[in-house]
Amino acid sequence: MLSEKEKIDLITQISIDLSEVKDLDLLLDRILSNARRFFSANAGSIYLKEGEQLRFGNTQNETLQKRLRRDKKLLFSTYTIPVNNNSISGFVAKNLVPVNLADVYDLNNTVPYTFDSHFDKLAHYKTKSMLTVPMTNQSGHLLGVMQLINAKDDQGKIIPFSLTDEPFIAHFATTAALAVERAQLTRNMILRMISMAELRDPMETGAHVNRVGAYSVEIYEEWAKGKGLPLPEIERKKDFLRMAAMLHDVGKVAISDLILRKQDRLTDQEFEAMKSHTFLGARLFRDIQTDFEEVAIHVVLNHHEKWDGTGYPGHVDMFTGSPLPGYKILSGRATGKKGEEIPLFGRIVAVADVYDALSSRRSYKEPWDEARIIEEMHALSGKSFDPEVVEAFFSCFDDLKALARRYPD
Repeated sequence: MLSEKEKIDLITQISIDLSEVKDLDLLLDRILSNARRFFSANAGSIYLKEGEQLRFGNTQNETLQKRLRRDKKLLFSTYTIPVNNNSISGFVAKNLVPVNLADVYDLNNTVPYTFDSHFDKLAHYKTKSMLTVPMTNQSGHLLGVMQLINAKDDQGKIIPFSLTDEPFIAHFATTAALAVERAQLTRNMILRMISMAELRDPMETGAHVNRVGAYSVEIYEEWAKGKGLPLPEIERKKDFLRMAAMLHDVGKVAISDLILRKQDRLTDQEFEAMKSHTFLGARLFRDIQTDFEEVAIHVVLNHHEKWDGTGYPGHVDMFTGSPLPGYKILSGRATGKKGEEIPLFGRIVAVADVYDALSSRRSYKEPWDEARIIEEMHALSGKSFDPEVVEAFFSCFDDLKALARRYPD
């Protein structure tokens, strides 16, 4: 067990760590990992407040994770809980007070809430001790609820959460809430930019970009682990990639409605105009001051390039859209980027974007069935897609299907 000084030092380091994460989903995962480590918890969940509901945002469970293959992640579905006194999390959210329970199956008859054992039965897991705390900002407004499950002693035995830890977790929850609030502002700003694109192109929805962003991160992580990249580098780049991938088609705000909303096949001239959304979008990030802006340019400019060199916009000056010197071909077009000339994150988002298009309903098509999608993605490997990225895609295919359920249309 950690000493009080070690706990203070650790919580200071955790606060610094959380301040560096920008993306909301990755932040929730980091918060929960750090909280479980700090309080020696076997499992935990975070719920975010949406209106009068708590939305299940992230979960971790060491016991269930160990039952999986080492390279597989614990999958979960999102759901909501009312902010009322009926559940433990709802009670904490409604009353803004922590609840520390030694045994959730042995509740005092005077409390208004009950423990729902449905998950335990479904997962063959036994919840015992539980510490649930509100996550409030500096104004005292509720942002969410953090729930830690099954504290462990040094021998791995399940014990109650210590009463002396309650001030630490209250401080931790406040620090986490401030990070969540900042990440929510960033996410909302990105989604507002997407909403502008959606006004022009009905297919460019919040659900679509959330899926593409989530898929891209999973594919990159699988690819990076296969390459043996260090975990801190993977985590840092996932943060930038998640946000950049969501903005992959932001340049469509500059494309005419007559083209974006056209139901018939585009003419050659119209298709050339459509292609310009790549470099027009990249211009938004041209004054590079952060790693995120550099990643965003790579994604926005290159997500329609193809591994065999037949994609677009090719080797162009993103300020003018004109071919770079030495890369002009017939009809004034630029030579397409080929193979590893295409930046990695552009290659990854290309796979994520096409997979979402195939698996989603569109005005002109129904979702493809899984067998047809698998066949098509294999067929595009080495043509449209980097074969190594496709391999990573199939390695995390079950994770991608679970993510799709988290962001339905």
